[in-house]
Amino acid sequence: MNQEMMRIIDSIARDKNIERDVLIGDIEQAMIGALKKNYDDTEDVQVKLDVLTGEIRAVVNGAPVDVRVLGRIAAQAAKQMIIQKTRDRERTSIFEDYSNRRGTIVTGTVIRAEGGNLLVNVGRTEGFLPRSEQIPGETHQPGNRLRALILEVRDQPNQVKIILSRSHPEFIVRLFELEVPEVAEHVIEIKALAREAGYRTKVAVSSIDSKVDAVGACVGVRGSRIKNIVEELGGEKIDIVRWNESSQILIQNALKPAEVQEIALNFELGKATVVVAEEQLSLAIGKRGQNVRLASRLTGWDIDILTPAEYNKHLEVLEACLKSVAGVDDVLVDKVVAFGMISVNDIDEIGADPLVNELEVDHELAARIVEACGEESIRLEEEREAELKAKAAAEAAARAAGIDLSAGEPSAFVAEDDGQAAGESAAGAGPEAEADSAAVPRDGSAPDMPADAFADPANSPEQPVSAVEAYGGADPTPEIVVAEPPAAEPGTADESSNT
Repeated sequence: MNQEMMRIIDSIARDKNIERDVLIGDIEQAMIGALKKNYDDTEDVQVKLDVLTGEIRAVVNGAPVDVRVLGRIAAQAAKQMIIQKTRDRERTSIFEDYSNRRGTIVTGTVIRAEGGNLLVNVGRTEGFLPRSEQIPGETHQPGNRLRALILEVRDQPNQVKIILSRSHPEFIVRLFELEVPEVAEHVIEIKALAREAGYRTKVAVSSIDSKVDAVGACVGVRGSRIKNIVEELGGEKIDIVRWNESSQILIQNALKPAEVQEIALNFELGKATVVVAEEQLSLAIGKRGQNVRLASRLTGWDIDILTPAEYNKHLEVLEACLKSVAGVDDVLVDKVVAFGMISVNDIDEIGADPLVNELEVDHELAARIVEACGEESIRLEEEREAELKAKAAAEAAARAAGIDLSAGEPSAFVAEDDGQAAGESAAGAGPEAEADSAAVPRDGSAPDMPADAFADPANSPEQPVSAVEAYGGADPTPEIVVAEPPAAEPGTADESSNT
């Protein structure tokens, strides 16, 4: 019987990942507590468990005692104490184990769904996958296997709560490490990443080995590597762009497949004004602003997309406003534009200090310039509001007259591709796409990942490569595409597409 007890102890220690000596010590302490209860809480109690024979020797007040004489109440107390200590040890072991694995991918099986949240069996315990950390549109049934990122480990009084995530950007990084050996070996670095879970991800990569093509290695032979990642994400599109230390080249790469004509950087405001051809406007903005929004997060710049006509109009207004200030000449106007301020709003927002410190403008002149630009900015805003009110009044009058305003006009949001299809050319943006681009904001959202936080040798500008061309031009998810030019050869660094 004693040998059987030792085998049970060994089994519990192995299954619960508890040190055998610690478990034996807990049993001895439980027996001491039971003996104290049985002998009126006497202090002189000693218990020793022989690890070879499994025999328990107890001494009370210097006299040997047979533990089998303990009453039912004392034995039950010892049992409860052993169970409680074992649970505490197991919880501590689980917390330490999964805390060390935080930020890694775990594979589990769905147990059940509770109000949209999932309970997942991840081995020694259960993981919790909240609805907010799931990929939008995904559904999981009990028994389904899934991969998730260990996002957080909480030590609660009764259990260890493991929070899982499939929507976190770090999940993409870990998938690349699993599928691309060069990423796991740090030959290829993921320098920046921007994600809208379930829709699109942009990844900027760089290689520390000149013989290894970062983009090609991530795509794999005929797209085998990127295909596995896309399938794990349920068809989420992934753009792989080449990292560059130059902000202008990086922004140009991040906005692919749109072709950029000119980029003006305003370092004081962290703003990049990008000029694209009229037919490239919808391609650069993307569906509901997604392409420019992700490019902004990827690069760390607030990106504003303009057509050449709009860009020239901003410059004309700025030049006229500056020249209306006494003491401003053409040289100063050129300096202001070269500094990245291409509109009166920029100068109004940036203030006089950069003009004085960077452009060496006199304090009084700088103050007059800012004042004039502020007044012009207010005037332009009032004009825009008046135009919007007039348009709204005209539409209301038309509706009151029974005129159908939507007849014969293109839809505001057509089913264009999220950022357009693989290698889509300038001719690919039709009137529907232009209507889409006009209906969305042209500036990206606030940056959430500084692109200059790392250093790496500069690479040549490159177009993003994604799973569309890797599949030979076949998109894994059906979608409506405005236009599609001849597909480029897959797997090369010069390809441009969006998956």
